[in-house]
Parts: sequence; structure tokens; C-alpha cells
Amino acid sequence: MRLRVSYIALVAVAVLTILMGASCKKTRVQTVGGIIKFSVDTLKFDTVFTAAGSFTTGLLIYNPQGEEVILSSVSLAEGANSFFHLNVDGFPGNTATNIKIPAHDSIYVFATVTINPNNKLNPFLITDSLVATMNGKNFYVGFTAYGQNAHYIIDSALANNATWTDSLPYVIIWTGDTTKPHGLQVNPGATLSLSAGCRVYMHQNASVAVFGRLIANGTKTDSVIFQGDRLDRIYFGYMGYPGEWGGLYFDSKSQGNILTHTIIENCGNGSLTGVPAAIQIAADSPGASTGPQLTLDRCIIQNSYGYGIYSFAGNLIMKNSLVNTTGQEALAVVEGGTVAATNCTFANYGSSAVSHANYGTVTILDYFWDGVTGDPTIYGPLTGTLTNCIVYGSLDSELVCDAIGTPASIIPSLRLDHCLLKVGTIWESFVDTTGCIFNQDPLFKNTANADFHLTTGSPAINAGNSTGLGAGDFDLEDNPWQGGDIGCYRH
Repeated sequence: MRLRVSYIALVAVAVLTILMGASCKKTRVQTVGGIIKFSVDTLKFDTVFTAAGSFTTGLLIYNPQGEEVILSSVSLAEGANSFFHLNVDGFPGNTATNIKIPAHDSIYVFATVTINPNNKLNPFLITDSLVATMNGKNFYVGFTAYGQNAHYIIDSALANNATWTDSLPYVIIWTGDTTKPHGLQVNPGATLSLSAGCRVYMHQNASVAVFGRLIANGTKTDSVIFQGDRLDRIYFGYMGYPGEWGGLYFDSKSQGNILTHTIIENCGNGSLTGVPAAIQIAADSPGASTGPQLTLDRCIIQNSYGYGIYSFAGNLIMKNSLVNTTGQEALAVVEGGTVAATNCTFANYGSSAVSHANYGTVTILDYFWDGVTGDPTIYGPLTGTLTNCIVYGSLDSELVCDAIGTPASIIPSLRLDHCLLKVGTIWESFVDTTGCIFNQDPLFKNTANADFHLTTGSPAINAGNSTGLGAGDFDLEDNPWQGGDIGCYRH
């Protein structure tokens, strides 16, 4: 028994000795020489709109040595005059001192840039350097940011005619006040004209509501562009994301809207009306003129969280346009109305940010089901023509045309003329097809990169109806139409 007790006592003493030794062991700190490394050579910030706030990105400072190092300071070369602001390992401020980095470890440094307005029209470069000092030696990494002034439109209603040019971008902001316009409202009687090259950047949840008229005069080389104002694409892998902003809404009494060479992208969150769509067209007003509410000519609508175009008994003309990569239909026509699309491509294959699993690419209905009233099905007259159009995607069927239970007094009419369609086997009697191609792959160039040009051997080449295509007709890229290809691009 004594031997056993003595043995246990010896083990206890040994363990205590080890623990005491470990607790007394000091961390070795490199006090002479040494190096640190940065995760980037230059910390780059994408274009920042002046007075629109700021954005933040960051880098890592590595200690590759087997000993702890102490940074006597981490600061900005420009000090208090810098446009940048630091947060070093959780400590805010443009100078941090005595920052420890354990052996083979790292710390985060976050940098924010805020660029103040000036009188320059063109983007300008802002630079600075982060300086990390260790054992009397300085280590540097450069900061660069492009800043640009802009016109700021905040909760505004346009009451008179106006022209926006390409001299400065326009940033439209909705503050969240539901009693004010959701960004920009074009009042009845007013016309907003956008010159070639005009850039309109939409802040989160902002929309454009058109009660008057919108004219976009883009060209092949200088398109008019509507997109989100998050230009710090480094956060998103340099990708645009759907739902960054609301969309364009055209009211019932809004007539004669024309968008030419216009790109609308990364939108459709439904913040204005609750309908998630890049473009929403309300029911055509009975008292309005007989012309179209909206004409789209050589336009691209893409990457919408919801619909590409949602026409609720509206009056729409489309020519030589592309609608692709939408969370719901690229084109949805409900409760009838008038739609005429010529040489358009409606394509949906989904993406890493947009699911294409539950909705086809095009839906055309002469009714609307609201699911609320006692008789939830509401019908409207439907007149539609799709000529030389492609409707294709990754689902088994991408086109739905329906007029279930249409009253005898409302007879729908839909003509599909020389289109390439991915469809099922059931057709409604009101749908007239002429010269169409069914369920043949159009052989797009690269669907993953949203490149919907036709490649050699495509069944859409020279398969369209060339009647009526003359010297004044051009494809999406302003190539004169020769022969009769199907889709928005001439091969």
C-alpha cells in the first residue's frame, strides 16, 4: 500500500511539474528583423459614387515566422487627410498600435472608402497606402479607388419634361418612405428622355414609375443602361445579382413609351407594386390612345429576380430584343391585352443566382386568377403575334398558352409565325402556328455566359419569315436583316 501511495504521489508531482513548466514558458517574440506578408499587392475599390456613402473591403496581414511578431503600428500614409478608414483586427481608427500576430497566423484589416463630391465630370483616382511597421521596418500595400460624381434623384416626382444626358450618371434612391415616390416617378403629362450613353444606377429597392412617358434613345455603341448602384463587384465575384433594385412600372394611362438599345438588369424585386418584374405594364386604359403603351427595340432584359416583362392586359410591342435569365417567366401576358414580338429571343437556363425550375419562359393567358374574390378568374381580350421568335430553355416545355373557360363574348387570338419553340404536345384551339420549329435545340453559342448568338448548324438560321423585313430593319446588334433568321441575332 505504501508503494502504491508513493507511486501516485510521484506521478502527481511529475504532472504538476510539467504543468508549471508549461505555464511558465514564455511566448517567443521576434524583436529583430523578420517579415510580414499581405494577401494582396494592391487593395482595389471599384467605382464609388461621390456622396452616395461608402463600401468596405479588406485584406490579411500574415506572419510566416515561427515566432510571434508585434506590429508597432498599422496606419495610413495620408493620415487624417485620407479618404480611407481602417479597422485593424477589430480596432477602429486610422492608426493602431502594438498589434500582435501569433506565429504562422494572420489578422484582418478592413478598409472603407468615402469619396466626397468635387467638380470633375470624369472618374478620378484616389490612392493611399497602408503602412505596417515591425521592428523599425515599414511594409506597404497600396489602396486605389475610382470615384465619380453623379446626379442624385431621391424620392422625386418629375412634373415637367426633362432630358438626361451621358455627362454624369444618375443615381436613383428611395429612402423607404412609403408616402413618397419609390425613387423616381414621371408624372402624367411629363416626358423623360434619356440620351445615348445615359447610365441610370438604382439604389436598393428603388424603382421608376412612369405615369407620363419615358423615351430611351440608346445606340449600339452607347446603350442606355438601368442597373443597381452596387459597383463594388469584388464582393459578388464580379457578378450582377438579381433583385438589387425594383424595376420599371408603366401605368395604365402611360402611352408612347419607347426604349431603344436599352439594357435593364439585376432587378425585379417587386418593391414598388409587389409584382417582381424588371418591367411591369398595367392594364391599358380604355380612354387612352390606340397605340402601344411600350415599344422595346433592340433591348436586353436580364437577371431579374422575378419576371422579365409582366404585362397585365397591357399593350406591348417588341422587336429584335433579348430577355433572359429570370426567376419567373421572361415574358408573362395575363388577362389578355395586346402583344406583338418580332425577332425576339426569350431564353431561360437559370444561373448560380437565378433558379429556373418552376416557371416556363413565356406564358400567354387571356385570364387572371387572383385567388381572393368569389369569382377569381377575370378575363380580357387577347390579341397576340410572335414572329421569328425563339422560346427555349432547360425545362421540358417553355411555353404556356391558355384560355380555359373563356366567355363566348371574348375570343382570344394568338398567332405563332415561324418561331422556334420548346413545347409540350397539347395546344389550345385559339393558337395558330405557321412554319414553326418545335423542340429543336437552337444551338446558342454559350448559354452559361448568356451568349445567345446562333452557331453554325442552328435550325433557326434562314428559317424565319422574311416578309416585311426591309432595309430599315436591324437585329439586336444593328446588323441589317438579310434573309429570315429566327431570334434577335442575325447569324
